[in-house]
Amino acid sequence: MKRAHFLRTGALALCAAALPAAFAQQQAYPHKPIRLVVPFPAGGATDLFARTLSQKMGEKLGGTLVIDNKPGAGGAIGSDLAAKAPADGYTLLLATTSTHSIGPAINPKLPYDTVRDFAPIAHVGDAPSIMLVPNNSPARTVREWIDYAKKNPGKLNYASSGNGTIVQLTAELFKSQAGVFVTHIPYKGTALAIPDLISGKVDLLFDALPTGMPHVRDGRLRALGVTSLQRSPLAPELPAIADVLPGFESNTWFGLYGPKGLPADIVAKVNAAANEAVRDPEVRDKLSKLGIAPAGSTPAQFASMVAQDAAKWKKIIIDRKISSD
Repeated sequence: MKRAHFLRTGALALCAAALPAAFAQQQAYPHKPIRLVVPFPAGGATDLFARTLSQKMGEKLGGTLVIDNKPGAGGAIGSDLAAKAPADGYTLLLATTSTHSIGPAINPKLPYDTVRDFAPIAHVGDAPSIMLVPNNSPARTVREWIDYAKKNPGKLNYASSGNGTIVQLTAELFKSQAGVFVTHIPYKGTALAIPDLISGKVDLLFDALPTGMPHVRDGRLRALGVTSLQRSPLAPELPAIADVLPGFESNTWFGLYGPKGLPADIVAKVNAAANEAVRDPEVRDKLSKLGIAPAGSTPAQFASMVAQDAAKWKKIIIDRKISSD
């Protein structure tokens, strides 16, 4: 009798000990804060986008998203951290063109594989650029600028924010499709190139909408077009460069990933929250001020978009012999 009582008591104790673990597994996601890794510094466009998106996503998920800035190595440090996190939905990554489209082609020694090590969740935004020229440029349209460059091969130049950046790649894509020869002048950021563009020392710059348009509206620079496939609602007065160069497109995209192996139900839940968040009028208004157009997608659509984007930039990097050095 005593032995039976002891065994029953032990069994009950084991069941009681197992209850918290079983309960935790059955708790609805999310039952604790979600870390959203931003692989760039605080205060930049990606960080500001993350903070705008995370608040509304948290409301939709019924939880809290906490921003964790992990900058360095062009976004590779934060991306690697997210790739190696547990696939439980409590670590997400806000990735960009730099981390998942350009990075692998520029640096084949990345510590992660952008396809193998991540679970795509949602495409959440795009930031087009604008084609800027000095006010003393003889060109007032994209077509006129191309014609002018063809008449002056090797005499014109363009500025970028550095070797291997989206700014340089956009200009090289433009050169490739337009069939023009223009010299590259790298700067440590587009802000440092703007004075030389205004003075006419530089002939061309592809800059982000929120930093470039104030100079245009103040009359210090001239904008010839936008790099999205159609006119952008963020600058509706500008024609699309694609009107002259069919198919020309260069956007900095933003998207959510989790580590590989993220359960399908969590992917679906985060995807739904992200899509609802970018449709919210308050979020859309805040994003427009950042020069970002809201997107939205299924995980499969996002994966397909990134694959096509990465292939495009890889070809430009190889064909134009571009490196980050």
